[in-house]
Amino acid sequence: MYEFPSEEWGEQYKDAINASEAYAEAGKDWHHGSVVLVLEKEEAIGLNEDWGVWLGIDGGKCHEIKKVTVEEAAEAPFVISASYARWKQVIHKELDPVKGMMQGKLKLKGHLPTIVRFVKASQELVECATKVPTKFLDE
Repeated sequence: MYEFPSEEWGEQYKDAINASEAYAEAGKDWHHGSVVLVLEKEEAIGLNEDWGVWLGIDGGKCHEIKKVTVEEAAEAPFVISASYARWKQVIHKELDPVKGMMQGKLKLKGHLPTIVRFVKASQELVECATKVPTKFLDE
């Protein structure tokens, strides 16, 4: 089990993305830059700072995953922010990330129409996250 978030979890996620033929197909035309997933600080569960997961994705592959600060995250063309509970819902496939953005449950900095064009790729990224044996901080 890999604690979410952690750098070890990120490495497992990267491996799952790169092993996914479905993501490779759905994301093959993604050439719009990196996406950063920001988990907002929640001290009650031990998340004492905002945590950014930088996804260096391009052409259906993940070339890099790394932990970044919120300041570093701002350099990415797409930043999706939410509470820990929301990200947990996404990983459990209880909340579709694109629908979550449209409903205001996930905050997007970036061009929403571009994200919407890649709904299938977003869904496959979530599917890849479900493949990582995950231990959540609040469980």
